[in-house]
Amino acid sequence: MRNRYVAIAVGLLGVVLLVVPPAAGQSAADGWVMPRTADGQPELQGAWSFANLTPLERPDELAGRELLTDEEVAARNADASTRASSDRRGELTRERDVGLAYNQFWWDRGTSDGRTSLIVDPADGRVPYTPAGRERAAALRQFRGRPAHGPEDRGLQERCIQYRPLPRLPTGYNNHYQIVQTPNHVAILVEMIHAVRIIPLDGRPHVDDGVRLWNGDSRGRWEGDTLVVETTNFSDKTNFSGSGANLHLVERFRRVDADTVEYEFTVKDPGVWERPWTGMLPFTKTEEPIFEYACHEGNYGMTNLLVGARFEDRAIEESKTQSR
Repeated sequence: MRNRYVAIAVGLLGVVLLVVPPAAGQSAADGWVMPRTADGQPELQGAWSFANLTPLERPDELAGRELLTDEEVAARNADASTRASSDRRGELTRERDVGLAYNQFWWDRGTSDGRTSLIVDPADGRVPYTPAGRERAAALRQFRGRPAHGPEDRGLQERCIQYRPLPRLPTGYNNHYQIVQTPNHVAILVEMIHAVRIIPLDGRPHVDDGVRLWNGDSRGRWEGDTLVVETTNFSDKTNFSGSGANLHLVERFRRVDADTVEYEFTVKDPGVWERPWTGMLPFTKTEEPIFEYACHEGNYGMTNLLVGARFEDRAIEESKTQSR
């Protein structure tokens, strides 16, 4: 959120390296030159926004269309910028009003980039589920939809563990990364629930297969001017579009101009998807500071969530009794 609480000292992430002039012959056609760190790596450091209105999957009504019209883009951007504004509150049901959670000031959804899906492969813009994978994804949604028996039944974000799994996709707010580089590591702070990924670049192997982590185990390398990050060893307690512990993620970060990093991810999990699939979205440079996301200080909200679940249980039992 924009009014976040306590600023994170950038020094916690590491020492930001000085930028040195690029070597001759690296000038782009438009005059932009790839900035580099003192050890010659492409400069990815800084704060980047990945806010984006484009959905992961192409909606059914847009089947066969890769791009929106200019009018459709303008309409989506206008809707996002006024979605919870006071002059539209009268259009909302009570449930929808509560679901929006905040007034318009707090939201930061970004804008549409004109595409109909973040997925670029397969060409239909849809997740290529296997039958078993589709069943797994549906079962996970159903599980999250029932009253929670205990805190473990609530989502990781409500338990202040992790907002979303990797690869991280845009949400309603806090869509910012802070990237810091050293010769042997890249550190990526994600604003939402302030998780930090430490990615070694020194060629070390992945951890033992028996070690499973919320964000998996990442290893990075440079392929030309592209940072390639390969992540394995995910926990089966997280899932991305139905994935399990066998998720294999390859991310590519490539700076394309002064204000943009092109981010591409490819995921595979043979038991869930028929084949690997790829998504892409841009990161946009921002000069705004990133502040600490203080998630449920003491997590007192969990008590209220579980009390509400017990009321739901009671209502279900009363409904069963009345129908007999």
